[in-house]
Amino acid sequence: MARTRTPVVADWFTGDSDDFTLLGTRCSACASVFFPREDIHCRNPWCAGGDLAEVPLSRRGRVWSYTDSRYRPPSPYVTDPELPWEPYALIAVELESERLVVLGQAVPGVTVADLTVGMEVEVVPGVLHEDAETTWTTWHWRPTGVTA
Repeated sequence: MARTRTPVVADWFTGDSDDFTLLGTRCSACASVFFPREDIHCRNPWCAGGDLAEVPLSRRGRVWSYTDSRYRPPSPYVTDPELPWEPYALIAVELESERLVVLGQAVPGVTVADLTVGMEVEVVPGVLHEDAETTWTTWHWRPTGVTA
């Protein structure tokens, strides 16, 4: 039986491979862009408010900062306590056209030793966790020019 692919958080991203993208919100009054999405009001404190529209975010950006996660995070992150903890790289990526920084994990196999501030990365589909019935999907950042 095939596992059902389910986003960890609904409506934060869409697509599968080359069309994978994060989804944000743009305010019609001030043009501010937000991630995660906002459906109620503009988060810009200087904006009187406008209509909010879903927008796809840039698929590429530059590493703004990064670190490694050497501890087992709390719920809702799911790990098997029977297995040893595997550290992963966490990347803050600046999307230049949106003037926004988005946090996410690096693709498996990319460590902090592989990263530099200013390096170009792209968003790709990722897997957060799998159980017997479900593959919980998320996004990862991958340095451009790296295939995996």
